[in-house]
Amino acid sequence: TPIVAIVLGVWLMREIGGASHAEAVVRVRIPKGSTVRAAADSLERAGVIGSPRLFRWFASTTGRSRAIKPGAYQFAPRSSYSLVLDALVNGKSLMHTVTIPEGYDVRDIAPLLAKALGVSEDSVRVAAADTAWRRRLRVPAPTLEGYLFPATYAFADGTTARDAVIEMLQRFEAAWKPEWDDRLQTMSITRHDAMTMASIVEKEARKAEERPIISAVYWNRVKKGMRLQADPTVQYALPNHVDRVLFKDLEIESKYNTYKYAGLPPGPIASPGEAAIIAALSPASVPYLYFVAHPDGHHEFRTTFEEHSRAIAMIKRMQRAASKGTPPTRMPK
Repeated sequence: TPIVAIVLGVWLMREIGGASHAEAVVRVRIPKGSTVRAAADSLERAGVIGSPRLFRWFASTTGRSRAIKPGAYQFAPRSSYSLVLDALVNGKSLMHTVTIPEGYDVRDIAPLLAKALGVSEDSVRVAAADTAWRRRLRVPAPTLEGYLFPATYAFADGTTARDAVIEMLQRFEAAWKPEWDDRLQTMSITRHDAMTMASIVEKEARKAEERPIISAVYWNRVKKGMRLQADPTVQYALPNHVDRVLFKDLEIESKYNTYKYAGLPPGPIASPGEAAIIAALSPASVPYLYFVAHPDGHHEFRTTFEEHSRAIAMIKRMQRAASKGTPPTRMPK
């Protein structure tokens, strides 16, 4: 009858339109892989919608029943179906943003992720040693150190440590360019070799323009069978972070101690950014085998040990002169 139709129409409008004055909010978790049916049931149990069947019909009529995204959402009770569906389709869930800087290792990353996600640091470290992903990325090292790509991430509320780490690994896969594989073949190295070198370059370089030169120095040493003698690898081998490597630190027994062992260490010592990866794959064409840093971070590069020793002495003279307020010694040509 017309009256029944009117009543039904009013009910549908009220149901789909939602409550007009809802003050409280509730959280609803939509797991990954959820169907619209499962999502509707979760929304109904939380009091967000009144009829799962009607919500499914509404989603179907708008052609978006297969477009919902997982996440942790926050709604007012009896929200409008349109508002709820828009949030689910656009992924407007509760998000936690975290930035992983270039040059961070797992020891740095674990507390950042743990704080952002509300998980334990141990769960991050366990995820970063996932066997399946090490096999997938052909990583011979015991962890995925270096492959957790540095970037800014937005994780939905309730994201696990494993899911977060997987997203970072997938970002690495997406960032790796096909032409870089050509460089690997040209250089006769593996991707793991490249990532290991890139991580060292990332930690050593303070000036962007020096990355390819630092890369060249280390690759030249590798080719000659020399020890890299890279301080950042020793810092990585130590049980705790140190800002400066001391002589006693050089005695630590570890394959990552490149003062003791020639060639590349077993794996990356940090997460390198794209620029460091490019430098590792495209080292400058220079003969240098040594470098020493100025206080401001830029380096002096030399080919022989004698030249290197003179560069060290020169920098020390400049530092002494600067501390006394006298003009520094001129740099040798």
